[in-house]
Amino acid sequence: MAKALLGHVGGPDPRMVSEMRRLQQRIRDLEAELIRLQATNDALAAQTRDEALSRVQEREPALT
Repeated sequence: MAKALLGHVGGPDPRMVSEMRRLQQRIRDLEAELIRLQATNDALAAQTRDEALSRVQEREPALT
């Protein structure tokens, strides 16, 4: 039964193990890139909010 689960008698295929490691590294790289991009996006969003708020505060009061 264990042989059937492994796919063959020799254990895991070294190419498959290598591919799994490569894919796991790629996932880690993409997760790190996602975190970096989210931080950049958060900083840009905060900057945009600050600029919009300062523009609103600089306006002259409306005539009533």
